Amino acid sequence: MKLKAALSGALAALLLLTLGACSPEKEEAAAVRIATKPMTEQYILGEMLSLLIQQDLGCEVELTKGIGGGTSNIQPAMEQGEFDLYPEYTSSGWVLVLGHEGDSSLSKEEMLQQLQREYEEQFGMTWVGLYGFNNTYTVAVRGEVARQYGLETTSDLAAAAPQLTFGGNPDYLERADGFPALCETYGLSFGEVTDIDIGLKYQALSSGDIDVTNAYTTDAQLGSADNDVVVLEDDLHLQVDYFCSTVVRQEALEAHPGLEDTLMKMDGLLTDQEMAQLNYQVEVEGRDEQDVARDFLTQKGLLEG
Repeated sequence: MKLKAALSGALAALLLLTLGACSPEKEEAAAVRIATKPMTEQYILGEMLSLLIQQDLGCEVELTKGIGGGTSNIQPAMEQGEFDLYPEYTSSGWVLVLGHEGDSSLSKEEMLQQLQREYEEQFGMTWVGLYGFNNTYTVAVRGEVARQYGLETTSDLAAAAPQLTFGGNPDYLERADGFPALCETYGLSFGEVTDIDIGLKYQALSSGDIDVTNAYTTDAQLGSADNDVVVLEDDLHLQVDYFCSTVVRQEALEAHPGLEDTLMKMDGLLTDQEMAQLNYQVEVEGRDEQDVARDFLTQKGLLEG
């Protein structure tokens, strides 16, 4: 009887090892919980993470999209263990979570290392990889204007600015680190400055109502060749970086062997232009973000067709 009991115990232990961390019998513990901010690109990134985790680990994934308040609500929920991971931007973590001043002098590698160290010490979390794209402020110019004045960098804009109209949303025009900082840093004095709804700026550029506007480097409209818009290089490095990465709880990495390797598949995966193109497919062409994410990962050879 003792031998039978011992054999039964050994078989039970072997079965538990075979089932692994993502076993259906441990479904509740096995679910990887992902949160995203209320942004198109975050929805797409959340789907990418979900698809890769399901394929590689066989885990159930609970994807919660569009958490209101973004970082300010997701970070506390992560600390409380309500989510396991989410896509975050380096300067958002640096400023909003850690309380540092924005710093454009740090390289992306230095920033990542410091974020990893402080998140591990303070929250039991880390940052895994950098997706590649940098969703930060930029200056966008109508294509014909850029060609007429030979504009490639924001410094080039100084000589042409008196002949041009800048159109920006009120928030950007008024905030100290927005339009005032842009003009002071680059010595810009535009012929005219006008308020414009943020959702209409590309339409206004196309129609010629304005010549220059503020933009984000991964705006959907910048992902279409149909929009004749030139993004100027921030050659004096005014803007801080917002490289995207995955913030993940250490407990989640321990509970799901192989999760870190899966998350690292996102490292260097996307350029600014590629992210803008994916945003365009969802926002303008009306495609489902999961389909967009699946097609992209498949094209990159990361997801089985």
